[in-house]
Amino acid sequence: MKIILSGGGTLGPVTPLLAIAAAYKKYDSSCRFLWVGTKHGPERALVEKAGVSFKPINSGKFRRYFSFWNVSDLFRVGAGLAQSLAFLKKEKPDLLISAGGFVSVPLHWAASLLSIPTWVHQQDARPGLANKMMSVSAAKITTALKSGTGIFDSRKTEWLGNPCRDLRVEDRAAAKKFFNIADAEPVILAMGGGTGASKLNSMVLAMLPLIPKTWHVVHLVGFERSAADCEKTAELFSNYKVYKFFTDEMALAYAAADVVISRAGFGSLSEMASLAKPAIILPISDSHQEENAKPLAEEGAIVMLNEIVDTGVNLAESVKALVADPERRRLLGEKLRSALPVAEEEKIVRIITELTKTGA
Repeated sequence: MKIILSGGGTLGPVTPLLAIAAAYKKYDSSCRFLWVGTKHGPERALVEKAGVSFKPINSGKFRRYFSFWNVSDLFRVGAGLAQSLAFLKKEKPDLLISAGGFVSVPLHWAASLLSIPTWVHQQDARPGLANKMMSVSAAKITTALKSGTGIFDSRKTEWLGNPCRDLRVEDRAAAKKFFNIADAEPVILAMGGGTGASKLNSMVLAMLPLIPKTWHVVHLVGFERSAADCEKTAELFSNYKVYKFFTDEMALAYAAADVVISRAGFGSLSEMASLAKPAIILPISDSHQEENAKPLAEEGAIVMLNEIVDTGVNLAESVKALVADPERRRLLGEKLRSALPVAEEEKIVRIITELTKTGA
């Protein structure tokens, strides 16, 4: 059995697909997984760390608005389609699975031409253009949200929940020791995402002088953003630690954290939900991230801030309120876990088995 996973440019499509691979490997350890991604995205390090072979292909991007780049990207998509056809003819996979990303589109079109079954997983509340384009020829579509099933063809769409890698760490004291933090001292984990979030990062820096010096901030700034300002700040604040990118360390960072500050990408939300972490969320304004976060805020499952209106002062106030209230943190974590259930491994195995047996 050979399965190709695809996606990249950001880490959004990556973590659920790695979770799918890990779940199926428990059922069939002989299954071989390959990954098709972008040449310069952040996904390669995480994928290869998970032991999955990586193949970059050309990728264009279709925009919903007029842009001259749409013309040049047509040629890149064409090149990606040619590469994908050659790659699939060589590898002869039993199944393709994607959770988004434009690098996946020519690959899934090529699979359709070669009658290779495909599975598209939709995470966000609002489907992206790539998933819309791939869903037309997909044999199976799954959604992270129950409300998402009405977006696609009901005959092949199923609510799954979001696949999530196992990030549990039993020894929290050891996780804090990894970051050189004493067991009794609070930890705030701030995540700018794989490619970085400049507004979130700047709010974290503005928050630092406003919290006690015995509270530690572990800041994941993203590998595409300049970390110069953050690194200079780390020289002034001994309780502030800056990192560009995590692979296995991500589990330790979650375990150490009392509070998590994050964007509203569905992969991150799902990971925080699986661990019942209290979260302060700053979604990208006027985007699918706001649609992901608003229902959770209304349910009292997260604290949601507005990146346009709120400042580092507001962020500091929210953090201080949560650190001072363990019961509220517990309730937030429990509500988030209840609102975003993790996909059951049995369902993942069933879907793969059905698709590869029927060759649909």
